Amino acid sequence: MTVMPRESRDWTVDDLDRLPDDGLQYELLDGLLLVTPAPVMVHQRAIGNLYLLLRAACPAGFEVFFAPVDWRPDRRTSLQPDLLVMRNEDVGVKNVSAPMALAVEVLSPSTRRKDQVLKRSKYEDAGVGSYWLVDPAQPSIEALDLVDGAFRTAATATGTEAADIAVPFPVRVVPQELVLPPA
Repeated sequence: MTVMPRESRDWTVDDLDRLPDDGLQYELLDGLLLVTPAPVMVHQRAIGNLYLLLRAACPAGFEVFFAPVDWRPDRRTSLQPDLLVMRNEDVGVKNVSAPMALAVEVLSPSTRRKDQVLKRSKYEDAGVGSYWLVDPAQPSIEALDLVDGAFRTAATATGTEAADIAVPFPVRVVPQELVLPPA
């Protein structure tokens, strides 16, 4: 994770919109610019497999998206979860600002701390319904649900174990299957 040098730490979404499209991921967290390199192949495979799984289980009234989609709950925050689930009525034309039903982050060495600490805290404070952390290096998933304003572990699984997750809709996730190439 790299922070771009600047005289002020108070970046806004307007500043973000002026940055180059250069293959890097630019995000804002409470006015702080975060820059992340492009993900590696196992990360992309996990995202793709999880997208297909979520899309197949997604009921009417919800939609599954994959990055880059900007979630902008305020003028000083613009985050791009690897996957997100939104209620249809909350989907904007260019980005989304309503709390997500689900945010999913696939961990990598360059994003692990940002995802586990910074994004988790922001998602929790903003009322995101569920947050999943997927680790492709040691295939695992931790599903967190927002309960009384705080994330609580709803399900976990590693390797070939299955996590039966209920929120935002029922789906079974086997972490090892997320990192395997297509048969």
